[in-house]
Amino acid sequence: MRPMATLQQRILRLLYPFTRKLGKLSKNGRVLSNNKSISPKKSFYNQQTILSTGQEINFSAFSGKKVLLVNTASNCGYTGQYAELQSLHERMGNKLAIIAFPANDFAEQERSDDKEISQFCQVNYVVTFPIAKKGVVVKNEKQQPVFNWLTNKNANGWNDHAPDWNFSKYIIDEKGNLTHYFGPSISPLDDKFLKAVK
Repeated sequence: MRPMATLQQRILRLLYPFTRKLGKLSKNGRVLSNNKSISPKKSFYNQQTILSTGQEINFSAFSGKKVLLVNTASNCGYTGQYAELQSLHERMGNKLAIIAFPANDFAEQERSDDKEISQFCQVNYVVTFPIAKKGVVVKNEKQQPVFNWLTNKNANGWNDHAPDWNFSKYIIDEKGNLTHYFGPSISPLDDKFLKAVK
């Protein structure tokens, strides 16, 4: 059991504001939006995922509310964003469903298992939103089905863009349309992000 933050994780948390500011100057500050209101070719609500607890969630349960899907990691310069995601979760309540998708796809920054990841998030960031079972979010044959939907315009209608790094964020509207992609450097408490989820 290793729920408490390591020294490296504490340092990364302190450096997070600087990491975010510098990242805005790179691809990590990218914002993509569905300006033409293109509907998906395959329904988002047919998707499902398994949580770290083993519980299966059918996304049809989210019909009528906005959904934020974010790939996460415990040893990343953006890990401090867990606190902002939790703040957003508390602020938005039932209007927005947030699900974290831990992945070890970028610089092996998530080596922990599901139990350790959940404990880390709860102890260090008091996370109360759902955390999915650790999986793959980048485009390859092992990519989680929901991330295949998010990054395939033949499914979502317009977007082929995969996560640039950990803490990339995808927003689905109340009708199951993918509306936005926000790069890791865009805080979930940034004004333009808040406008997209309201």
